[in-house]
Amino acid sequence: MKTKVSRRAHFNAAHRLHNPNWSDERNKEVFGLCNNPNYHGHNYDLIVHVTGEVNPITGYLIDMKVLRDHIKNEVENYLDHKNLNIQVPEFANLNPTAEHIAYVIWNRLTAVLPKELELKVTLYETARNYVEYSGK
Repeated sequence: MKTKVSRRAHFNAAHRLHNPNWSDERNKEVFGLCNNPNYHGHNYDLIVHVTGEVNPITGYLIDMKVLRDHIKNEVENYLDHKNLNIQVPEFANLNPTAEHIAYVIWNRLTAVLPKELELKVTLYETARNYVEYSGK
């Protein structure tokens, strides 16, 4: 029996969208207020979706406590109250757009989840703007 379980999480982080190969004018034109040299923050909401076969013995797809702990360790503790551009190594050469943040989260969770499970992350940067990434 294939099913999907999901868990919500939350973290706060600051970032600046900026391409160092562009002029200040071009960065302002493309990224607008998100190019603020003093950074800006978001209250990110995350939904982690895991899909796979239910274990016939336990009845679990994944123990939700285990999923909670992975999200806490790999996402919340890692990104919460951080300046993504400065404090998170993955963004040293990767612009911390919502798309890239979702990609980083997916990679960190994929590394600790059982390989037979499919993973999709939904990252809300605002209540109306969100991205989804599933490794495809």
